[in-house]
Amino acid sequence: MNAGTIKVMLADDHAVVRMGFRVLLDTSPDIRVVAEVDSGEEAVRRYPEVQPDVLVLDLSMPGIGGLEAISRILARDAQARILVLTAHEDAMHAKRVLKAGALGYLSKRGAAEELLQAIRQVHQRRTFLEAAIAQQLAVQQLSGERSPVDMLSEKEFKVFLALAKGQSVADIAQVMSLSPRTIGTHLYNIKQKLGASNSAELAIVAMRHGLLEP
Repeated sequence: MNAGTIKVMLADDHAVVRMGFRVLLDTSPDIRVVAEVDSGEEAVRRYPEVQPDVLVLDLSMPGIGGLEAISRILARDAQARILVLTAHEDAMHAKRVLKAGALGYLSKRGAAEELLQAIRQVHQRRTFLEAAIAQQLAVQQLSGERSPVDMLSEKEFKVFLALAKGQSVADIAQVMSLSPRTIGTHLYNIKQKLGASNSAELAIVAMRHGLLEP
């Protein structure tokens, strides 16, 4: 491996997806996949050992998921360079990801050349946003549009998504290493902010904002 080669770690829970991206990335002379993991927990555990130049991370994975993995990795290594590669094509997820500290956001439907460009740009510590998502964010900013979901704190947002996906308070508490009582407090605040009375209504809010597939 050349000194200038960008070392990449892939984190995605679908083996076929990882294989496809590995084949694509390994065709590039300046990029090499040095490790693969299938969960957020594994990404957090193996990151210090692998020390990749760029971590390419999915958001929707079993367990803690991508957003929490970003927070935990950056808490240990503030210099970590993370590119999120996801099926979510909404501006809201992109905002949360950038706020959490990732440097790039790209949908899985993006062109192959775009992924290579994103990895190179993130490696240089430059922010990369897919054009369509960047446009969504710009329109929201210009119009002053603000969703009630934007009022949720980072932890509340993670709890909100988990509840909308049907996870129980006990399961969320275990994954986030918090007490069920703390999750219950977050749930109360989420319902107040979003005007929802139960998990079904939270799921509807999530779908309305493109955070959950119908």
